[in-house]
Amino acid sequence: MNLFVSPKEILLAEPRGFCAGVDRAIEIVERALQKFGAPIYVRHEIVHNTYVVNDLKAKGAIFIEDLNDVPPGATLVFSAHGVSRAIQLDAHKRGFRIFDATCPLVTKVHVEVAKLHKEGYEFIMIGHKGHPEVEGTMGQLDGGIHLVEDVADVARVRPLQVEKLAVVTQTTLSVDDAAEIAAAVKARFPTVREPKQQDICYATQNRQDAVKVLSPQVDVVIVVGSPTSSNSNRLREVARKLGTESYMVDSADELLPEWFEGRQRVGLTAGASAPEVLVQQVAGRLKALGVVSVRKLAGIEETVKFPLPKGLRL
Repeated sequence: MNLFVSPKEILLAEPRGFCAGVDRAIEIVERALQKFGAPIYVRHEIVHNTYVVNDLKAKGAIFIEDLNDVPPGATLVFSAHGVSRAIQLDAHKRGFRIFDATCPLVTKVHVEVAKLHKEGYEFIMIGHKGHPEVEGTMGQLDGGIHLVEDVADVARVRPLQVEKLAVVTQTTLSVDDAAEIAAAVKARFPTVREPKQQDICYATQNRQDAVKVLSPQVDVVIVVGSPTSSNSNRLREVARKLGTESYMVDSADELLPEWFEGRQRVGLTAGASAPEVLVQQVAGRLKALGVVSVRKLAGIEETVKFPLPKGLRL
């Protein structure tokens, strides 16, 4: 006997997909290609999405990790995640034409770190080791910035002094996890300076809040996003912590029919670096499995827009 019951309805989270920082970063590469012609070199993936990166490769972008791979006189774009001061200085010394696609909300953290460092502060950074944003932020200083990934790490931090200690956060973390770690930092270092506004970006917060609304209403959540995307991974985790099974897919091809056996309502969202075209392709695949209706949930309408760098504005 076939027990398969196909899904009947998709609930779309709102907001989902591209944020203002991702929009800006992609537009910087596309404008640079239009103005200066291919190739345009990009230090690291412009955003963590396979579809976006492959699309820009097809248009003439070349993604590199080592500045030695960029020829003299070339145009270079820094990714949305930001880079260390050492890489910035090296790129300028080499004489490249440089456009910085670092998300302005990441730049805000860099500026705060530089400002407080001049005042004698050390830092505790909440984030994931090896993530390019974390490497970029920690690389704003030669030392005095301590990474913690979880509550247990907080107990191991050994700052040189505690009179001037500040906490900063990777912008794409789980809001709830970051709050728990920040509380542990505050408990150990009661006088620690906290950001005036939390470092976790508005888009990360909004998408996680939307999943919290979505998850209790569905049987399974599908997150569209690439494996390297921090904010996409966090969306999947948020759903699972609320007790709803969730899966992350880079494309519609990765959907497995068995995920939907006996589940009639599917929640669908996308990380901040995942384009809407992929969401629609996933919805199309689900319709082929039996979905008959798509309903968009109410949510925050985002109107944030960041300006392009000088030299690329129309």
